Amino acid sequence: MQRIYEPENLMEAQMLVGMLANEGIEVFLIGRDLVGAAGELPIQGLLGLAVADEQAGYARQLIDAYNAAQPVLGDEPDSYPGTLIC
Repeated sequence: MQRIYEPENLMEAQMLVGMLANEGIEVFLIGRDLVGAAGELPIQGLLGLAVADEQAGYARQLIDAYNAAQPVLGDEPDSYPGTLIC
């Protein structure tokens, strides 16, 4: 088991868990229950995504692609330029 990524928040963590699960990667979200205690604990490093050793390389590639993604020009609403439509 390898810890491969530290998401910024619980929403990003859940989204990445779903993305990786759709690719057949079993993901463990470390620290989900600690987020509510953020006022008492250090904020950095609470959340982490962990996968099996043999799936770590592929999972990192997918997360790197997610982090490198850019909005497609013309795919945002006129009232909110620069916003992705999901």
